[in-house]
Amino acid sequence: MSHHINIHQVKETAFTSRHIALGAKMAEFAGYNMPISYTSINEEHQAVRNNAGVFDVSHMGEFILKGPHALGLIQCVTSNDASKLTAGKAQYSCLTNEHGGIVDDLLVYCLEENKSYMLVVNAANIEKDWNWIIKHNTPGSISPSLGGGRGEAGEAEMHNISDRTCLLAIQGPNATRILQPLTDIDMAGLKYYTFGKGTFAGVENVLISATGYTGAGGVEIYFEHKDDNAGKIWRAIFDAGKEYNLKPAGLGARDTLRLEMGYCLYGNDIDDNTSPLEAGLGWITKFSKEFTAKDILQRQKTTGVTKKLVGFEMTERGIPRHNYPIVDEDGSQIGRVTSGTQSPSLNKAIGLGYVKTGFADQGTEIFIRIRDKNVKAQVSKVPFV
Repeated sequence: MSHHINIHQVKETAFTSRHIALGAKMAEFAGYNMPISYTSINEEHQAVRNNAGVFDVSHMGEFILKGPHALGLIQCVTSNDASKLTAGKAQYSCLTNEHGGIVDDLLVYCLEENKSYMLVVNAANIEKDWNWIIKHNTPGSISPSLGGGRGEAGEAEMHNISDRTCLLAIQGPNATRILQPLTDIDMAGLKYYTFGKGTFAGVENVLISATGYTGAGGVEIYFEHKDDNAGKIWRAIFDAGKEYNLKPAGLGARDTLRLEMGYCLYGNDIDDNTSPLEAGLGWITKFSKEFTAKDILQRQKTTGVTKKLVGFEMTERGIPRHNYPIVDEDGSQIGRVTSGTQSPSLNKAIGLGYVKTGFADQGTEIFIRIRDKNVKAQVSKVPFV
C-alpha cells in the first residue's frame, strides 16, 4: 500500500529566493510563490508611476507557434487580426470560446512573418489555453483563407516554453533610461507594442518588448531560464538602477497600477462568461476574418450587449471589492464589482464592474453594497489616471 501523498506543489520562478531574501511578503498566486510587496504597495506603486520598478512576471506562460499553419491557427482562435503583424510587432488579443466568452487574454508576438509567433498567456490559464489551442490545431479547422494556410492540409508546430522562460517587467518613466546601457537594442526607438531581440547584460537572445500592464511606460524582457541568466540579469538591472533608486515591485502594486488604467485582470474582470464586447474589448475584436464565435459576437455587436464593464469611483467612503453587488437607488441589483481598490495616485477608491447597459453612461450614479450599506459611487471614464 502506497503512503505517498500528493502535496499541492507551489511552483517557484528563477527569482523566488531573491524575493524572499529581500524580505518580500510572499503569497501563492496562480500556483506560484510570488511577492505581493517588499516595502508597501503604495510605495512600489508610486515608484513605478514616477520613476521605475521591477516586477517578476516569470509565472506567465509562453507558447511558440511555427510553420506555414501558425498564422492560420492564431487567426482561428484569437479575436484580433494577427495577419497585420510584421516581424518585431506585438498585439493584445483574446482567445474566445464557442459561446463568445473569453478563454484568456494574451499577447501575440510576431517573430517571423507568416512563420513564427509567440503567445504570452496568463499563468493560471497555461494548461487550459494550451489544450484549447491544440484542440483547434487540426487540418480541418484552419482555413487557408485565414492567411498562412497555403491550402495544403497540415498543423502548426507548437512548443510550450513557459517553464524555461523568465520574464521581468521594468516599468515606469525612467525604465528605458536605466536599462539602455545594458544593451545595444535602441530602447527609446521601440514604439509601443514593438520589440527587439539581442544581447542584454551579456545574455544572448533576449527579447525586449515595449509592453507592460501598468500604463507607466517601460519594457518587458524575456530570456531563457538557463545557467545563471536570471542572476546575471537581475544583478545588472539593480546595479544600473542604483543611482535612480530603482525598486522591486510586487503583485499588489501591479494590481493597483493596472486598475488605475482600467486594464482587465483575467478571472476578475473577464472570464469564460464575459464577452470581449461586454468587457469593452471591441477594439481587439475584428470581424474581417473568421474566428471562434465570430457569429455570436457579430450578433452582439448588432443588437447591443445587455451588460457592460465600467469604471467607477466612490463618492462616499468605502472600498469596493470583487463580487460586491452594484445596486440602483432603489436597492435593486444592477451588476457586480469585479475589481476595486484605494487608488494610490488619486487617493480615492475606484473600481471596475459590470452593470446593466442602461447604467453604463459616464456620470451615472450607482451604489456599491458594502457590508449591508449602499454606498454612493459614480460611473467614470477609464483610464482613471
